[in-house]
Amino acid sequence: LAALERQVFDFLGYQWAPILANFLHIIIVILGLFGTIQYRPRYIVVYAIWTAIWVTWNIFIICFYLEVGGLSKDSELLTFNISRHQSWWSENGPGCVRKEASVSGIKGLDSHSYVSVIGCALEYRYIEVVHSSFQILIALVGFVYACYVVSVFTEEEDSFDFIGGFDPFPLYHVNEKPTNILFKQTYL
Repeated sequence: LAALERQVFDFLGYQWAPILANFLHIIIVILGLFGTIQYRPRYIVVYAIWTAIWVTWNIFIICFYLEVGGLSKDSELLTFNISRHQSWWSENGPGCVRKEASVSGIKGLDSHSYVSVIGCALEYRYIEVVHSSFQILIALVGFVYACYVVSVFTEEEDSFDFIGGFDPFPLYHVNEKPTNILFKQTYL
């Protein structure tokens, strides 16, 4: 649900890199849930590996919005340099008042306007950082749970073979010496 919520707000801000990452995350989460329900440890391992990548992605997002290491929140990196869109929260955050001033001399459907935002209770970059931090927390819990489930599934596979029980013979043991009972006819 948290990934879907984040996907919605990234769609509203036209940020294409996070949209693609969130979409892939949702697919891998579904795969991990399917693996848990169907007792498929390999799917859960894929989910566990993805959570490490997901944590790395969210750390990048945190660094991006806090402008760590030469990153700038004003760059068009998250939109693939296609548009000048920013986070939806930059104009619609809690307490933000949005004012538009149209550009004079340009008329038509594609006319641009200058947007100024004042009075925000919390800057949008901190909202994005909280979103990413929450995703990291959920991913770490998911990673621990995935490791636990994989260990439980693999212990169950090693302890019981479901056909012969705890039989010391191989799975499809064929007796090499035929018994005489098989060759005798039964008489009444």
